[in-house]
Amino acid sequence: MITKKKLKKDESEETDVLLNPRKDRRLLANVPDKEAIRTTVDRRGKKVIEDYSDDPNLFIKSKKAGIRYVMKTDVKVKCEKHKAISSFKIKSIDVSTTGILLEVKDRGQLNIISEADTIKLKFKVLPGSMPEGYEMDVNIKGKKVRDAINADGKIMCGIEFLESLSEYSGRKKDRYILASSSLLLLFISIFIILMRAESIVYFEFNKWIYLYSIIAAVFLLSRYLFGVLYKPMPMDIDYTPGVTIIIPCFNEEEWIENTILSCINQDYPIDKLEVIVVDDCSSDKSVEKIRNTLNKLNNEAERFDAANRVKYFVQEKNMGKREALCRGVLNAKHDLVVFVDSDSFLDPFAIRNLVQPFKDPKMGGVSGRTDVANTFTNTLTKMQSVRYYIAFRIMKAAEAYFDAATCLSGPLSCYRKQIVMDNMEEWINQKFLGQKATFGDDRAMTNFVLNGHRTSYQDTAICSTIVPNNYKVFLKQQMRWKRSWLRESIIAGKFMWKKEPFMAVFFYMGVFVPIAAPVIVIYNLIYVPIVHKIFPTTFLLGLLMMSLMMSFAQMFFRKSTTWIFGMLFCIYYEAVLLWQMPIAWVTFWKSTWGTRMTPSDIEAERKKRKAFNILRKKEGNVVEK
Repeated sequence: MITKKKLKKDESEETDVLLNPRKDRRLLANVPDKEAIRTTVDRRGKKVIEDYSDDPNLFIKSKKAGIRYVMKTDVKVKCEKHKAISSFKIKSIDVSTTGILLEVKDRGQLNIISEADTIKLKFKVLPGSMPEGYEMDVNIKGKKVRDAINADGKIMCGIEFLESLSEYSGRKKDRYILASSSLLLLFISIFIILMRAESIVYFEFNKWIYLYSIIAAVFLLSRYLFGVLYKPMPMDIDYTPGVTIIIPCFNEEEWIENTILSCINQDYPIDKLEVIVVDDCSSDKSVEKIRNTLNKLNNEAERFDAANRVKYFVQEKNMGKREALCRGVLNAKHDLVVFVDSDSFLDPFAIRNLVQPFKDPKMGGVSGRTDVANTFTNTLTKMQSVRYYIAFRIMKAAEAYFDAATCLSGPLSCYRKQIVMDNMEEWINQKFLGQKATFGDDRAMTNFVLNGHRTSYQDTAICSTIVPNNYKVFLKQQMRWKRSWLRESIIAGKFMWKKEPFMAVFFYMGVFVPIAAPVIVIYNLIYVPIVHKIFPTTFLLGLLMMSLMMSFAQMFFRKSTTWIFGMLFCIYYEAVLLWQMPIAWVTFWKSTWGTRMTPSDIEAERKKRKAFNILRKKEGNVVEK
């Protein structure tokens, strides 16, 4: 079964499709027990311990192997005993990588399964029912391990797979995907190089256009090259510096409980992790949700010292996200501070992985990887899922190769507390062209850190976030991001030349390419066909290669069925998102969010209503005359 959450204020009444793992009866199932009364290793993951005995990440694999996801679908069961075959269809209840829980019709079916010499299961892992990449048709052998009658009197039967779904996928699907996607990526790279060789040949006929195409190709190919070369810092289980997680909250009653629980339910020493929630004077029931969540933690997780490790503050008035984060930093007791958005949910091992780069004393900030939580909601969220993955695993990873990640993203990022303290006043009061900066807080703080320290990206530190599932909200979000990107890129341009030469060159390329893109598109798709009567075949072919590279990179790294939506995103970007850039050029001083009513948005709305009323009054006077 797939969880669907309805957005309360969405006029399209769209629903979010989310993973639905079985809730553990223990509220903090991943927190190490300092009293050693119970273990955090799930019994369903014990098979993985045997299979990966030499793997340094054995414990993580064992934990994740035991997670059961609710999935109600038809399962064809084929039982064989002494060459006699019985087949029937039944419903699944939940599934993990190591087994499946079935609801059998009666005792007769249960006896057939129990007495069978061989059990074969045929079913489909539904998109969104398990982590992305597992969606596939399954035909696998298993053995019965348990049965029970639930409270409703239904007979349940647990089947353990003879090989895990990850092993099955690797044998049946992954190796073919890896081979085909790697060959396709190689072909596309060679094709792009040959196309740009043509640009060099014809350079003298139109220097600026061909120069742009060469720069764009070099930038794109270099990002993928260094992204592939990137490797995350390996985990040192003995390295556990003190960490304070800070969650700024504004009108997030729907998600804030899940965010808090994911932050405190970490595989991390109890005495070295605290969580601070700062509500920025929400107008919904966010504060009530926060209180209820903390009460639940205090009542059910007393031995984990939740009362002293989780605290919250409520701002007296809405002061903005930066003020909320700073209040959390001022009250943090540890030397590393982690910023987590209030609609983002951490993997249980996110913090343990996120801190690893800080073994380098020159490291100032680290970004984790952000996946899309509601990927399988609709076409828009699937496009964003591909875009997010490539933006982190390729683009941000390429920057981390040079220890110069240019944006430590809001959903999950970690900083040395002292660096934030040193730049706090300037960060809070940041202005650009006389306007107070109210968004782009992650890029702004990254610039402060990057100016004197190293920044990196840790691909193994994972969180998932809720992305817009309707185009109106999405477009407003993208406009806000483009404005902050322009503002902070101009600021970063003042010092990025001091960085490693390759990184500096690629940074300035990365600024130039998207800014000039609208002009290049107009020239190739409008000017050339009209004036020169030439169909822009080469230009369109270049766009196709760019979109295919994104899609096949998604296929190569993630092995997900969403890969095709990378092409769709590139088409949507060229047709719609690209044209936000010229608007951002002339409005990047604006401080409104567009997706939530911040003080700047309220003021802008007040001015709009005032102008509208003046206009109506003038029209009324004209009618009277």
